[in-house]
Amino acid sequence: MGLPGALPVLNSKVIEFAVKLGLALNCNLAFNSKFDRKQYFYPDLPKGYQISQFDVPIAAAGFLDVDIPLEFGGGHKRFGITRVHMEEDAGKLMHAENGNFSQVDLNRAGVPLLEIVSEPDMRNGIEASEYAAELQRLVRYLGVSNGNMQEGSLRCDVNVSVRPIGQSKFGTKVEVKNLNSFASMSRAIDFEISRQVLLHSQGQEDQIVQETRLWEEGSQRTITMRKKEGLADYRYFPEPDLPSVILSQEYVDAIQNCLPELPEEKRRRYEKMGLGMQDVLFLANDKNIAEFFDATLAKGADAKLVANWIMSDIAAFMKNEKLTINNIKLTPEELSELIGSIKGGIISGKIGKEILFELLAKGGSVKELIEKKDLVQIADPVEIEKMVDKVIAENPKQVEQYRGGKTKLQGFFAGQVMKVSKGKANPGLLNKILLVKLNSKS
Repeated sequence: MGLPGALPVLNSKVIEFAVKLGLALNCNLAFNSKFDRKQYFYPDLPKGYQISQFDVPIAAAGFLDVDIPLEFGGGHKRFGITRVHMEEDAGKLMHAENGNFSQVDLNRAGVPLLEIVSEPDMRNGIEASEYAAELQRLVRYLGVSNGNMQEGSLRCDVNVSVRPIGQSKFGTKVEVKNLNSFASMSRAIDFEISRQVLLHSQGQEDQIVQETRLWEEGSQRTITMRKKEGLADYRYFPEPDLPSVILSQEYVDAIQNCLPELPEEKRRRYEKMGLGMQDVLFLANDKNIAEFFDATLAKGADAKLVANWIMSDIAAFMKNEKLTINNIKLTPEELSELIGSIKGGIISGKIGKEILFELLAKGGSVKELIEKKDLVQIADPVEIEKMVDKVIAENPKQVEQYRGGKTKLQGFFAGQVMKVSKGKANPGLLNKILLVKLNSKS
C-alpha cells in the first residue's frame, strides 16, 4: 500500500514466485497477464478497492497429485488447479467479543499475495485437508513461503456444496472462513456437508444460500457471517496504475531449470527404492528430513535401514527434545557410518543405539566413540563360548527347566550372556553357541 498517495509498484520477486508455483502446479502460464481493480467495501482496505487479477491470471489449468495417508484409506488422487493469481492482501479485522466494535490491523494491507483456486474435486474434509497440506509442502520445497498457518503465511477458505446423486449441476456454494489448521478445515467441511445434506433431506434446500460462514472451534459448527457478493458486485476493471506482466520464454525456462525435486517426485523416487508408503510419506513430508535422508544415502547407506533409524529413534529424540532435524548434532555421514558399523558386524545393534543417542545429543564420530569406549563387537566364538559356559554353570535351575521343555528361557540365557559381555557379544553367534550348549546333555 505504501505511503498515502503513493502509486502501487510491482514487486519482481512476486512474479518469480508466481511463475515458480505455476510451473510446480503443472499450470499453463500466461505470457501476457494483467492486473485488475476489484471494488472492495470492507474497512480492511481503506482505499476501497483491491488490486488483483481477474480474467487473465498468471497461471491456470494445472493439477496437484496427492498421496492420501494409509490411515485415511490410502490411494493417489489428482486435484485440478483452476488458477494462480497475484493480488494484494487486505488488513485483518478483529471483532470485539460483545459485538459492539471491531479493530483493524492494516500491517499486511498491500502486501503481495498468491491465491490458488482449486477445482471442485474434493469429496470430503480429509481430501481437502490433505490437498492443503500438500500445497503447504510444495511452497516450502519451493522456498516461496514458510507455509505457517499460525502466522498467516498460508490461509485457506473453503467452498462447500452438495448435490443429489445423479445430478451433474453443483448445488449452492457456501464459503467457510476462520480455518486455522488442517484438522479444523477437515471438521468444518464435514460439518457443512452434513448441515446441507440434512436441509436437503428435510426438503429445505432453499435455505442453503450463497453466504460466508465462520467455523466455531469451540462448538464445532459453522455459523452465518455475511451474505456473499457475486462477481458483478466487485465491478472489476483493468488496473490503470500497473502495466501488464509480460514473460519471456528465457525467463520461464530459467525458473523451470532451477525448480527443486518436488514432494510428488520425491515420493515416487522413494517408492522405487522399495520403501513402503508410510516411510515414503514421512520422509518426503519435511524438506529438511528428506535432504538428511538423501545425504545419508549418498554416503552409501541402505535406504530401508536409514528410513527405520530416522522414523524411529531419531524422530523420537527430536520430538522429546523439541528439535528439528537441522538442530540435532548427528550428521548424515555419521549415521551412514553407524549403520555400516552394525551391518559389518563391528558393533551390535544394541550398542549402535547407545552410540546414536550420544551422537544426537553431543555429536562426534562413530569410529572415535567405538574406540574410546571399547565397544567393538565380540565375534570370537571361543570367547563367546566361555561366557555361555559361565552363564549355564551359574544357572543350573533354569538349565533344568529349559531341558524340561521351557524353551522360552533361551531369551533369559541370551540376556545374561549379553550382560556378561557388556552388550558386545555378536547376537547371531551367541544364540548359535547357546542353543548347542543348552540342547547338549553333557
